[in-house]
Amino acid sequence: MHADVIIEVPFHDVDTMNVVWHGHYLKYFEIARCKLLDQFHYNYNQMRDSGYAWPVIESHVRYVQGIEFEQKIRVRAVLKEWENRLKIEYLIFDAVSGRKLTKGYTSQVAVHIEKREMCFQSPQVLLDCLNAWPEFKAE
Repeated sequence: MHADVIIEVPFHDVDTMNVVWHGHYLKYFEIARCKLLDQFHYNYNQMRDSGYAWPVIESHVRYVQGIEFEQKIRVRAVLKEWENRLKIEYLIFDAVSGRKLTKGYTSQVAVHIEKREMCFQSPQVLLDCLNAWPEFKAE
């Protein structure tokens, strides 16, 4: 239950030391997260259309080794929790050597758009999408 994306680091993502600015790591997580959500057909447009927003309520990044301009990286998003929130873990690797560069996670909760209320359980629509996903195996 994961998705991988390959990114070549653009110049506008690095600082004067030629290293990716720390805030851009969350952008790389987001790119991989969208690919993962696309796989089970519940990305942000489908979330909105189903009546729910899923704001990120927590994020964590552990910077293992700096990433540099033009470096090719592989970002993996792994679905870890879904019953009460979406918790997605991320790993960033050098695409050539496979060396681990960064790890982290984000947590998102469902908010009923019309009522503007947070849900304490994931809505049935998410569970239906996951159950229809051939790669999904509830543990």
